[in-house]
Amino acid sequence: MDIGPSVRVMTWNLWWRFGDWRRRREAIVRTLADERPDVLGLQEVWAQDGGENLAGWLAERLGMHWVFSRSPVQERWHARNGGDTAVDVGVAVLSRHPVLETAERRLPTAPGFRDDGKTALHALVDIPGGPLPFFTTHLNPGSGESAVRCAQVRELAAFVAERAGGPFPPVVTGDFNAEPDFDEMRLLCGYKTAPAAPGLVLLDAWRFADPTLPQGTWDVAHEDAVGFGLLPSCVDYVLVGPPGPDGQGRIRGARRAAAVPVDGVHASDHAAVVADLALSHG
Repeated sequence: MDIGPSVRVMTWNLWWRFGDWRRRREAIVRTLADERPDVLGLQEVWAQDGGENLAGWLAERLGMHWVFSRSPVQERWHARNGGDTAVDVGVAVLSRHPVLETAERRLPTAPGFRDDGKTALHALVDIPGGPLPFFTTHLNPGSGESAVRCAQVRELAAFVAERAGGPFPPVVTGDFNAEPDFDEMRLLCGYKTAPAAPGLVLLDAWRFADPTLPQGTWDVAHEDAVGFGLLPSCVDYVLVGPPGPDGQGRIRGARRAAAVPVDGVHASDHAAVVADLALSHG
């Protein structure tokens, strides 16, 4: 069915450099080639010190533009990788269209909690009918860290509000490590409680997905296991502001992606989220 002119956006946590990362990155690039997102937010992107960056490697293979935000705190990641300090982690944006400008915002922690070095990355993308203000981030993961994530969401919302504007609504993507009914998600979306930034409302693309299809993106019970066939939690999101004056950004549909193995290997321990957004009424 022809859904009219649209832009495809996607978010995906790439599981840093865990597991068989060389085989996994081949599975990642094949999955992205099949899904063909126009703009893509990535989390847990690895970057070698002075060397290769996974986002850049993917962009070269796919013919896309890319920008990267390196985490300012790396110690926990290095410790999880056997103490190897040569490979860092961050978030990235890939785009088939030129990136007009970029910015990043350091996200806070909360008293009594560790600083995990989280950032939010903004890319203003020159799409047809745009520009599109696109954001991606990765919030603290702890099951008892909702207070941290609420603080991070307030900073993220202020960042989005500062850089939103124009006919296309902001698109905010990422691994929020929170399920839809958590305080931090209600706060960020701003339509079930007072918004984190005055006037900022973001629609969860999952609300426009086929309810008969799976929507979970991560197995909350087993951090290092891929359990997409069970009852995984939905912690990865595409959030979109209300449509523009000519219908720009209207969510036409959303679905889970990257949830099956490629040549016998799961590309990541997270599934991805794909959403198609209208470029205009139609």
